[in-house]
Amino acid sequence: MNIILLGPPGAGKGTQAGRLVEERGMIQLSTGDMLRAARTSGTEMGNKVAAIMDAGELVTDEIVIGLIEEKLEGEQGGGFIFDGFPRTLAQADALGALLERHGQSLDAVIELQVNDDVLIDRIVNRAEEARAAGQPVRADDNAESLKVRLMEYYKKTSPLIGYYYAKGDLRTVDGLGEIDAVAAAIREILG
Repeated sequence: MNIILLGPPGAGKGTQAGRLVEERGMIQLSTGDMLRAARTSGTEMGNKVAAIMDAGELVTDEIVIGLIEEKLEGEQGGGFIFDGFPRTLAQADALGALLERHGQSLDAVIELQVNDDVLIDRIVNRAEEARAAGQPVRADDNAESLKVRLMEYYKKTSPLIGYYYAKGDLRTVDGLGEIDAVAAAIREILG
């Protein structure tokens, strides 16, 4: 089973992906994690990624697709969770073509739908509680940074919602529910 988790920053994609890994043996493919691992791997692809990142440039879609393809060829498990990819329509097309080449498909695209104002309040409050407890907090977990991150998401990634809806793959879950309720809604979608 292969799925995409869509939603703005802070919607709970990572939390829910972790649950699916634990419950179903799925493999979470987070492009950020894959790029960091590739950078230090010493492989030909890893050296290419390191050179690009060290130069302060963005890694191309082709390289990211190449990293995903390596994962598709190397591991199966209970399927894949695409977390943080695709982010654009071009990436969605490339992912679809890649899966097709490997005789696979997407089983569902799950959008964790949120109200932006509630999401911002939730993240800012969580960050303040963590700071008060002396726990590490992301530097950009503040209202202004979150608004910038949300705007970037809506400009680049939200077109995927219509794209996958038109393909009949999109399912929507209330991302602001309790973690267990969101997990239950995702389980119901996946069967």
